[in-house]
Amino acid sequence: MHPLIIVSIILAALIVLILLAALVCFIMVFYSGKRKALGPDEYEIPPGKIYEVFREDMVNWTKQIRTMPHEDIEIQSYDGLTLRGTYYEYAPDATVELLFHGYRGNAERDLCGGIERCFALGRSAIIIDQRAGGKSDGHIITFGIRERYDCLSWIRYATERFGKDRKIVIGGVSMGAATVMLAAGENLPENVVCVMADCGYTSAKDIIKKVVKDLKLPLFPIYPLIRLGGRLYGGFDVEETSPMEAVQKARVPIVFIHGDTDNFVPYDMSVKLHEACVSQKKMVTIKGAGHGLAFPVDRAGYVQGLREFEEECGF
Repeated sequence: MHPLIIVSIILAALIVLILLAALVCFIMVFYSGKRKALGPDEYEIPPGKIYEVFREDMVNWTKQIRTMPHEDIEIQSYDGLTLRGTYYEYAPDATVELLFHGYRGNAERDLCGGIERCFALGRSAIIIDQRAGGKSDGHIITFGIRERYDCLSWIRYATERFGKDRKIVIGGVSMGAATVMLAAGENLPENVVCVMADCGYTSAKDIIKKVVKDLKLPLFPIYPLIRLGGRLYGGFDVEETSPMEAVQKARVPIVFIHGDTDNFVPYDMSVKLHEACVSQKKMVTIKGAGHGLAFPVDRAGYVQGLREFEEECGF
């Protein structure tokens, strides 16, 4: 066989291998299949031992929000997906908080305690299933990159429904925090008065690399394959923007909240985001809280930190 043919066969095989490896990485990191609907007596708790301590609280919060007066709502995304959320009214004229859940989570699981917290602050709330999560459409998770446009769509919905004078807060946990920080880097309407970022990461690149290291896998070739998978099969680039870039051009006040014992998204990431933020800002540290557990660990401290920021911002 001619040497050029052999080389061509080897190159073709290598390309196929890379494409297959990128596809596997895409499925593992970015793809979300069909979500299972929970029965009336089923309650989803985040996986991991640290959450078992708060199982009773989470179940009680879930039971509570299922029986509270609420309205199921839906909107269309910029690219044709149906996005769904649930509205809980504190008072007809109350500030409305839009809340976004974390990676591979859903609104009920990740934000069930958020209704209690919003009501403690005198706010109504819309808890939102992000694209590829919960009851919303879609199968591709983009770590906040596309989700930021969905946040803008929810802001538009809330403004049209409640009026331009109704104050809006956008908040999120983990990837939800990345979503709202990235939205803060866009042109937000004046009635968006605050962004609340709970345990958010500096960039998709940073958190993906951190998890790859935690799994004791080599960054090369794993990370390049993950990035390639996102570009080829998801149509987006994990490095096209980041929360770190967004907070450096944000004009809306941002409060950063993080537990100082978070082993998944390091506490230091919020510290760096806070330092880089150019708008009015505040850092709320919750002692002894793991990932996404700042509110369950210290409800009073969490609410007090947000109240203080409200007063500092004058809204």
